[in-house]
Amino acid sequence: MNTVVSTIVIAGSLLLMLMSLVVAIRNRPMGMVLLSGFALLEVTLLVQAGLVIAAVAGGAGPGDKVTLFGYIGGGVLIPPAGVFLALAERSRWGPAILVVAGFAIAVMNGRLMQIWQGVA
Repeated sequence: MNTVVSTIVIAGSLLLMLMSLVVAIRNRPMGMVLLSGFALLEVTLLVQAGLVIAAVAGGAGPGDKVTLFGYIGGGVLIPPAGVFLALAERSRWGPAILVVAGFAIAVMNGRLMQIWQGVA
């Protein structure tokens, strides 16, 4: 697995989490900047998923492939689900949902790196 892409995903998701927190504290609905940021994060997650699938097809990766693909699949689904819920909730709780989504992506990606390296 490419650690550079994982680092970009973690840094980007934490940055989006902080931006969403500021928007939630200011009691504003989600704007185009957050929407664009989460769209870019989704593209990065799809690139990472493609790289992981290619590496596993090439014979690399951990022994537990089910957990690996569970984290990859879950990570790809979180940003669209968070954005959908944030668009449906036009109060301060919409960006608060994105705070949780950004944090979840960062934590899941950190765990994904541990799984890839074989750490229990």
